[in-house]
Amino acid sequence: MTKHDPNPSRLAMVPFISVDHMMRIVNEAGVAQTIAAIADRIEADFLRWETFDKTPRVPSHSEEGVIELMPTSDGEFYGFKYVNGHPANMARGFQTVNAFGVLARVDNGYPVMFSEMTILTALRTAAMSIVAARHLAPKDARVMAVIGNGAQCEFQSLGFHHCLGIEEVRLWDIDPKATAKAVRNLEGTGLTVTACSSAEEAITGAQIVTTCTADKKQATILTDNMVGAGVHLNAIGGDSPGKTELHRDILMRSDIFVEYPPQTWIEGEIQQLAPEHPITELWRVIAGQVPGRTSRDQITLFDSVGFATEDFSALRHIHAEAMRTGHYVELDLLADPDDPRDLFGMVARAAGQ
Repeated sequence: MTKHDPNPSRLAMVPFISVDHMMRIVNEAGVAQTIAAIADRIEADFLRWETFDKTPRVPSHSEEGVIELMPTSDGEFYGFKYVNGHPANMARGFQTVNAFGVLARVDNGYPVMFSEMTILTALRTAAMSIVAARHLAPKDARVMAVIGNGAQCEFQSLGFHHCLGIEEVRLWDIDPKATAKAVRNLEGTGLTVTACSSAEEAITGAQIVTTCTADKKQATILTDNMVGAGVHLNAIGGDSPGKTELHRDILMRSDIFVEYPPQTWIEGEIQQLAPEHPITELWRVIAGQVPGRTSRDQITLFDSVGFATEDFSALRHIHAEAMRTGHYVELDLLADPDDPRDLFGMVARAAGQ
């Protein structure tokens, strides 16, 4: 019997970006700079929106949370993300959100990268918020409120500071420890950071309001009387059926912009509305097909649930950065027998090595 060569072939190897690699890539470029670069790639991909395969994410719901797959392809590359959302995890010593993803060639199906995506999802969520705000927020916005000061808070704050000139963030969370954590992390960033004692206090004077809470239930984080004219609402906490953050009356006063309607009607704030209620797809605004913000007093609402094309953009950016910096390792991930028809023979020969 031919002795098995223990060294895998080049085709067996797939670049893997670990958490450590991701942190090295991000810190070398800068957190805010990485968010800005991903935002630019997301916007460029939204301009070719119609070239992507699109489908709502595939969820598996339980009483404890949700596990989801988010696939898409532009015809050249295919990408997917595995992500969970378990709000009670923190109390049990686990992370609320964990994610990993794959980028693959369409022409032969071979993966070109396997990557951590917990950190990358936080970066791309902030990046997507910035893309929307570029087209929907008041141009002179300098104050942003962040309601919900968990894992997403600092990424949103730094991204908006770097990309859109936000000078002050006003923070509130139901857990004061979360707000204190965010205040500490944002020290020395150039932002004025104000810890507030209520959501109403936090949104006072803010031209942009970001809601990013984690509870898996229908909640009323903001009520109608709290939202004044001219505000841009960046609602990113809703991401599953039955989970909302805004009172329905706010939606009735707002011009609503979404990523992919078939998914947002299931998971977003608009699940509270009748199916004939008018909404606008954000890609059409970016492409110049329809207007975004049209007046100073207009209330704009970006009802964001996160969509697969955004993760695809983030994966493409990190793949390029990993190849440029060398921050990755290669995994022996794909079985590659000398004869593609002889997978069994490869296994059998390995037994005698």
